Amino acid sequence: MEQRTLIERLARHLAARDPDRWEEHVEDAASLIALLKSPDEAMSKAGDGRIWEAMIDAALRERWAVGAPSQASEPLAGTDEEGEIALSPDGVSGNRADWVHLHDPEEKPK
Repeated sequence: MEQRTLIERLARHLAARDPDRWEEHVEDAASLIALLKSPDEAMSKAGDGRIWEAMIDAALRERWAVGAPSQASEPLAGTDEEGEIALSPDGVSGNRADWVHLHDPEEKPK
């Protein structure tokens, strides 16, 4: 059985009514996973929050390996700061905080 990433599994679930278009739901899946990064009180009591956050970060890093952004007739809205990743209009908003990602000291490049 093929092991799919969490983002791909969630995107496929979100596309249940039209399974051939699951790649169009990758950004939505990444957004939902990002919401899970900060554990709630019950989750914090059940285990180590740092491990949970590291696991969510690992799942989010997989986003760029899963499915290409939609190449349908919609134009691209731009690219990430490095110019490496094309961003669709749905992946870009006017809120500059959307792309802020705070790293743990262990994750920062040296």
